[in-house]
Amino acid sequence: MKPRVAIVAPGAMGSAIGHRLDSHGFQVLTSLEGRSDASVARARRCGMHHRTDVELAHADIFLSIVPPAEAIGLARRFAPLFKEHGRAPVYVDCNAVNPRTAREIAALVLDSGAAFVDGGIIGGPPRPGTPGPALYCSGPAAPAVTALRDGGVRVRVLSDDLSAASALKMSYAGITKGLVALASTMMLGASRNGTAQALYEELAESQPHLLKHFARTVPDMFGKAYRWVAEMEEIAAFLAPDEHGQRFFESAARLYERLARDDGAGRAEIEALSAFLAQQARPAPEASTLKPEP
Repeated sequence: MKPRVAIVAPGAMGSAIGHRLDSHGFQVLTSLEGRSDASVARARRCGMHHRTDVELAHADIFLSIVPPAEAIGLARRFAPLFKEHGRAPVYVDCNAVNPRTAREIAALVLDSGAAFVDGGIIGGPPRPGTPGPALYCSGPAAPAVTALRDGGVRVRVLSDDLSAASALKMSYAGITKGLVALASTMMLGASRNGTAQALYEELAESQPHLLKHFARTVPDMFGKAYRWVAEMEEIAAFLAPDEHGQRFFESAARLYERLARDDGAGRAEIEALSAFLAQQARPAPEASTLKPEP
């Protein structure tokens, strides 16, 4: 019998995973309390069924998929229900939090009598015809999550370490999202100093694959920047006691905070980044147009 799966919350990632599980015959539950009309409609399109918190606490596998700043709060919300109703679901924290935060969540969940699994999602929301992201899991209860493989979810078990999945997520996201922050910072610097065209052309010539990557990842960041602030702060905490590394990601957090404000207001920097990536490299002069020496 397939396990009942609760997913909180039905955001872009949560609803997409819910849809994949639903399409494979899993019963997927969620909470639509306080969600926007768009979120409610999306969850229903994805086959997710609204239930009360008490009913969600009776799921077999509970996937916490929320912004990093909300991860501890969600565990505090449900842990008393697990204890009060004598339920022991497998609680999987899938959020981009550092290992210390993961262990704090684990303490809350384990004290309630439920099993805890540290999780880390690497990759974008699953789409039809694609394998979807990988859900890395760690902790003694991690093998229980492999039941979701029958639902088309790529589950990869790392180890018994209660925070190994979070450590991997922090390391991976630090590279990918840190690179987006670095690229955005330098594109804006070039634009302010009148060298945007020259930088674009040099990237097009010497780093074409990198430029192609930025052309996709930088615009994709605009609507997510507000969510990446807390993630950068979690990565900064993960890097302790490396003060220099911490400062880099604290600065990245402030950059994403600034771009999130800009996206909702003047859009000066958002438009500068868009203009940089919309450039076209000027063609180099053809050798045949050069006059041969006499």
